[in-house]
Amino acid sequence: MVKRLYASIMHRLQLRESWVIFFILGIIMMNFPFLHIFNKPVTLFGFPLMFLYLTVGWLVSIGVIYLFMLANRPSRDHDKKKIP
Repeated sequence: MVKRLYASIMHRLQLRESWVIFFILGIIMMNFPFLHIFNKPVTLFGFPLMFLYLTVGWLVSIGVIYLFMLANRPSRDHDKKKIP
């Protein structure tokens, strides 16, 4: 069950539409309405809310890029089938 779910997610991340959707979400995340929502004089754990928003968004985008790279790397089984 878990392997099938993992394979489904990895296949979905290989599609061009997924790349475009995550790119557009990143652009939207950096535009006025969202930046205005988090630009408040409020601190969370002593950090300004805007700083946390940008830092967490940056870390999530790195995680998404890592998942894309995992989905697009050649499998180890493919490497074993090469003829020397």
